[in-house]
Amino acid sequence: MKMNNPLPAAFAALSCIIASPALAHDPRSETVIPKLREAIPTVPGKSLVAVEVDYEPGAASQPHTHARSAFIYAYVLSGEVESKVNDGPARIYKTGEGWSEPPGAVHSISRNASSTKPAKLLAVFVTDTTETKLTFPMKQN
Repeated sequence: MKMNNPLPAAFAALSCIIASPALAHDPRSETVIPKLREAIPTVPGKSLVAVEVDYEPGAASQPHTHARSAFIYAYVLSGEVESKVNDGPARIYKTGEGWSEPPGAVHSISRNASSTKPAKLLAVFVTDTTETKLTFPMKQN
């Protein structure tokens, strides 16, 4: 009897949960690709989660927040990404640069700074293991 491996289905479900803001109607939204989800053995109840965010030229994320417990470090892998967190200034980060987001932060701008070249970043979350949904779109007025 052949046993099916449930891991690919679980990872696909996690991808949908993490990428839910990317499913907006704008075809120039970001693509979110899960890379890692692992419990931190020395910090009970916490997990390390990494996702790759790919932006087509001119693409942007909707304004959003993240899971309440999430501390995030974002690192630009290629291209240039414009970001604004909380009341800080909007800033363009180039390949090799990064920023952090404290728990509860509002990420009002996250977009490819170029209308002609793609951009890619790695977002690394430290979050409560029980929190599986990581991104929540902001309500528009």
